[in-house]
Amino acid sequence: MSSTAPALNASSPFKLALIQLAIGADKAKNLAHAKSKILEAAHNGANVVVLPECFNSPYGTNFFPEYAESIDGGDSVTMLSSAAKEAGIYLVGGSIPERKQDKIYNTLTAYDPTGKMIGVHQKVHLFDIDVPGKIKFKESEILTQGNSLTHLDTKYGKLGVGICYDMRFPEMATVAARKGCVAMIYPGAFNMTTGPLHWELLQRARAVDNQMYVAACSPARDINASYHAWGHSTVVDPTGTVVATCEENETIVYATVDPAQVEVIRTNIPLYNQRRFDIYDDVSESVAFDGQGNGTKK
Repeated sequence: MSSTAPALNASSPFKLALIQLAIGADKAKNLAHAKSKILEAAHNGANVVVLPECFNSPYGTNFFPEYAESIDGGDSVTMLSSAAKEAGIYLVGGSIPERKQDKIYNTLTAYDPTGKMIGVHQKVHLFDIDVPGKIKFKESEILTQGNSLTHLDTKYGKLGVGICYDMRFPEMATVAARKGCVAMIYPGAFNMTTGPLHWELLQRARAVDNQMYVAACSPARDINASYHAWGHSTVVDPTGTVVATCEENETIVYATVDPAQVEVIRTNIPLYNQRRFDIYDDVSESVAFDGQGNGTKK
């Protein structure tokens, strides 16, 4: 197994926008509002735009069945494709509850500047936690977990994606880094218990461990909702430094992602040449990717 740093196949820097969206109970209004913010981000020079987890729906297992739709011609994906094309940007469309046959998934879709869907990621790790006296949540009561990793091919290089709880599992980011991704992007909705503890910490950890950019996009906080999102959408650079962030209200966070900075940190601190695959396995070698950027276990 090779211990050399993976080729990034990346080109120029690009402007990333995280839309910390205010989300209500009316799906049609959520879609219209999301499109307006996508166009706003593009107008302000963004090349890659990200929406939060469950951007078309309140977050909660009781809402998922009602708001779930197909990603084959559904209202949400139709809007996302149209918005990406109108804005002329790459769009990581947060996630929506996806209905597929008799199952519901938490699904991310991504689009190129022509509006073509270039990636689909079903949340791999479901959010099942129980913190006594603070929060209990079990996505698996309603949702089915996905079974593949997803890397998006863009003209700026490869981008790895995950959804919220996926960020807690370092293997996903490690595979992305070793497969040449310049960044990991996580639409997410951490809450008022886990957010203050780990939201920024996990992003910085994934960035430092893998010498790549990490970005996480949250919904805005709604104190009248049943689930209170932490907010604080954030971009971290390959040194682990927070380069852009915000508080809890609706806003758009902008940051420049420069593939050259990934190359610099990997050259200065050459972890890839120092890994000991003679005493532990290379997790990325166990994943095979197809031509659409979908990876599954070999």
